[in-house]
Amino acid sequence: MRTVYWEDESIMLVDQTALPGRYEQIKVTTIERLARAIYLLEVRGAPAIGVSAAFGVAMAARQSKAKDAAGLMADIQTAHDVLAKTRPTAVNLFWALNRMMKFAQAHLADWQNLPQLLLDEAQRMADEDVSINKRMAQYGAELIPDGAVILTHCNCGPLCTVDIGTAMGPVILAHQQGKKIHVYTDETRPLLQGARLNAWELANAGVPYTLITDNHAAWMMQTHHIDMVMIGVDRVAANGDTAAKIGVYGLAVLAKYHGIPFYAVSPLSTIDMTLKSGKEIPIEARDPDEVRKVMGNYITMPDANVENYAFDVTPNELIAGVVTEFGICQPPYEASFKQMFALQEQQA
Repeated sequence: MRTVYWEDESIMLVDQTALPGRYEQIKVTTIERLARAIYLLEVRGAPAIGVSAAFGVAMAARQSKAKDAAGLMADIQTAHDVLAKTRPTAVNLFWALNRMMKFAQAHLADWQNLPQLLLDEAQRMADEDVSINKRMAQYGAELIPDGAVILTHCNCGPLCTVDIGTAMGPVILAHQQGKKIHVYTDETRPLLQGARLNAWELANAGVPYTLITDNHAAWMMQTHHIDMVMIGVDRVAANGDTAAKIGVYGLAVLAKYHGIPFYAVSPLSTIDMTLKSGKEIPIEARDPDEVRKVMGNYITMPDANVENYAFDVTPNELIAGVVTEFGICQPPYEASFKQMFALQEQQA
């Protein structure tokens, strides 16, 4: 089942904060509730956030009481602005919002039918996400040899997309192809997305896995138990610098030291060619209580000083390749990315 979809004038989301204890869905009927779901990580993962936001714009248009094109566009812009404030790092959010706004402007002459047209466009984006992830899985699975032991961080399976996943898509496909693989997944502090979500996704897919603490990864590499690192990302700069869940940069440094190839899996929608390098990627700082608490219980003093960045940036020289839906990019990344975008234009 898709993790994000439209039903009965509502956006349906899998509540990722309830897993693995409970599988629950959230029925979103207002832009404010969608914004809260994105900020609270009830829906998370760059592609899933982007498609959710696209449905949000369509929902705002369908709920609008405007009597003319200008009023409808104003209501759509308000929804855009509310959603754009939720999470600054993941570029898919802004990619999706901008695509919906451009579509609205292009079809504003037919403003009375625009709410349905926007919903159709959001649905196309959801379908495209599934198709893109299938293609990335196929390219990524080619990198995974039979018998491979793979390390990953955070969750990057079906929950972070509409379906299939980014970095775990190739892993799941390789398993389905009969390859004897094993995945080590970091728990991913502070919110334990690896322990709560990635392990759950792998178990559901039948992929052999072992959950380890974040601090355990270096030892696993040193003892030669890891053949490759494969991670999902949230924004990629034009030079290949990559923003991903906090802790990924450390894994990349460790992988480089131990001679282990490190791969990022990213749809083209996550590659931001307007940014020259990772230094320009905004990094989200989140609520200190996410660190002070684990599953709602304090593990330190309630007023302990905390720094809680959600992402870090991995320099391009640490990345062996970036798997996209049009193929595997390798250094120099800016030229390789441009080739992929050219292929996308040819097939549009």
